[in-house]
Amino acid sequence: MRDLGKKGMLEAAAGEALGQTLTVAQLDVCSDESVAQCLSCIQGGEVDVLVNNAGVGLVGPIEGLSLAAMQKVFDTNFFGAVRLVKAVLPGMKKRRQGHIVVVSSVMGLQGVVFNEVYAASKFALEGFFESLAVQLLQFNIFVSLVEPGPVATEFEGKLMEQVSTAEFPGTDPDTLRYFRDSYLPASRELFRNVGQSPQDVVQAIVNVIGSARPPLRRQTNARYSPLTALKAVDPSGGLYVRTTHRLLFHWPRLLHLGLRCLGCGCLRRRVQPR
Repeated sequence: MRDLGKKGMLEAAAGEALGQTLTVAQLDVCSDESVAQCLSCIQGGEVDVLVNNAGVGLVGPIEGLSLAAMQKVFDTNFFGAVRLVKAVLPGMKKRRQGHIVVVSSVMGLQGVVFNEVYAASKFALEGFFESLAVQLLQFNIFVSLVEPGPVATEFEGKLMEQVSTAEFPGTDPDTLRYFRDSYLPASRELFRNVGQSPQDVVQAIVNVIGSARPPLRRQTNARYSPLTALKAVDPSGGLYVRTTHRLLFHWPRLLHLGLRCLGCGCLRRRVQPR
C-alpha cells in the first residue's frame, strides 16, 4: 500500500497470517523505484500471481477538470498497472507460469456520463490486457480482467461529497446544472440500489485465481447486467447512448424506478442479444 500509516485495520484483520502468508509493504505504482524496492522484499523474488488493484477516480464536467488531474488518473489506473506487469513479466516468462489479475470496471466496457476520464483509463486497461493475453498464453501465463460495477466504499462517498460542492471553473451553467441536478442524484441512487460490497469483489478475484481455466473477463455485479446488456444488444453503442440520455435527462422518474427494481431483483434476469 502507498501509505503504511493506514495498515492497522488490515494487519488486525490478518491475525495469525501476518508475517506468515501476509506481509504489508510500501508501494507506489507511479514510481519505478518504489516498485523495484517492493518486489525486492519478496522472498525468492518470484511472483506467481499479480493483482493490479490501485486506482483513483475523477468525476465532473470535462471543462472544469485540469489536464494534470486527468494525467494523474492515467498514471495510476493505466501506467501503474503497466509498470508492475513490466516488472514481473520477465520472471513469469522464464518460469512459463503466472496469472495477472486486473481490477478493471464496467466503465471499461461502456462510458458513463461525467466519468469520461476514469472510463477512458479503464478502456485503456481492457485494450492493453486483452492484447497482451494473446501473447502470454504462449508462455502459460493467464490474464483476467475483473469488472466490478458500483462498489459502495468510504472512498466513493467522500468523492461524491467533494464533487457536489466543487466549482469546476470554466464550466457553463447548463452543464453544471445537469451535473448537480441530474447526474449526482442518479449516481447516489445507483450506488444505493445496485452497489456491491468490496468483499464481493474480493471473492470474485479469489474465484478467478482459483479457476482451472481462468476467464479473460469476469463481471462481479449481476444486478448491473441489464445496463451492460444494452451495448451487447446493439454493438454500435447507439442504443446505450440514446437510452441513458433519455433516462437521465428526460425520464428521471423512470430511471429512479428502474434502479429500485435492479436493487430488489425485478430486472436481475440476464438479457441476451438475439
